[in-house]
Amino acid sequence: MGPLALFAKQAGINVVGSDRSEGAVTRELTKAHIPFSIGNQDGRFLEKKIKEGGIDWFVYTSALPKDHPEILVARKYNIRISKRDEFIAELVDKLSLKMVAVAGTHGKTTTTSAIVWAAQQLEIPISFLVGTTLGFAGAGEYVEGSRYLIYEADEYDRNFLHYYPWLSIITSVSYDHPDIYKTKEEYDAAFAQFIRQSKKTIMKQKINNKIRLAGEVRRYDATLALLAIKNIAADCGMKISDDKIIEALNRFPGVGRRFEKIGDGIYSDYAHHPEEIAATIDVALEQAKFSEKRGVVVVYEPHQNVRQHEVFEGYKKAFVGASKIFWLPTFLTREDPKLKILAPNDFIKSLENQENAEAAELGDTLAKKLEEYQKENYLIVMMTAGPADSWLRRLFGGNA
Repeated sequence: MGPLALFAKQAGINVVGSDRSEGAVTRELTKAHIPFSIGNQDGRFLEKKIKEGGIDWFVYTSALPKDHPEILVARKYNIRISKRDEFIAELVDKLSLKMVAVAGTHGKTTTTSAIVWAAQQLEIPISFLVGTTLGFAGAGEYVEGSRYLIYEADEYDRNFLHYYPWLSIITSVSYDHPDIYKTKEEYDAAFAQFIRQSKKTIMKQKINNKIRLAGEVRRYDATLALLAIKNIAADCGMKISDDKIIEALNRFPGVGRRFEKIGDGIYSDYAHHPEEIAATIDVALEQAKFSEKRGVVVVYEPHQNVRQHEVFEGYKKAFVGASKIFWLPTFLTREDPKLKILAPNDFIKSLENQENAEAAELGDTLAKKLEEYQKENYLIVMMTAGPADSWLRRLFGGNA
């Protein structure tokens, strides 16, 4: 939602907003002079803004319940209400942009960001919306005169089915979000529909052997980015060689929360699915070898108990290669109260390398163990979609 607010403001739209707590894009919103309220969302902020000058459209995240106070206020004043997909689709049409949509269960943030990076390095005018912070650009930008919107298209809540992209890139399709898609067949059908709605689709490519980024999964994402850039360049009449695009991609600095370095040998990653975990460990092992580390230590915080019941069997080999695994309690959100909450030891017993794993909690005991592993020259990677990331940043001096 933060990147979308930035994009809309740059496109000439007056934007206000609210959130329960500060997030990764809060500083960018402040810098862009976008008014927002942090704290209790009881509807008073929205009502005040409505009375001050009028609100035309209330755009909300899928995380909000239907009886959220701000939704009720918007209904009270007969304001147009929608999730972000409807708003973005209208912006694309209004601004005459060709959407380059990156979708997939894993890898879409890195692939989207790599396309943005390469386009900027090659001076191809683009606008973009990415679901994370970027060290080399804002999280969302509208560039006046650009013809393309590089967009990370999320399948959660079927958001991506509101679009008809000029070009789609599918990174991978593995069953996820069981709270939205009750079966794997239903999940696959949504992607099939998305492909039908796209003018052209890129997927299932052989990795380009000239791409030198650490980790096979990052090289695959960069290969997809290469093909996207080639399509954009051809469409806008720019002659750019493959080697020049690859040279730019090989300098790709990465993105926030995707194997992001936050300290000496300390990394944070958004991985919270067995396939993402295995891919991130592959990247970590290559990085550890390159930087002459003794091995890889993983701290893992699962996300959403209902998801864990669906992916439980996938963890068996996901952590192979890790010297040590600290398994945290699951970060709970949007849960089914009828499901048993799986404990760390429930997962650990299923691992092929369970002797390397132990249950842990955020706190002084874990902090001391991680500091010791750092002193012993191990690479440490936190994998989480929850609050453990902020804890790690505070511990090792990164930006919380």
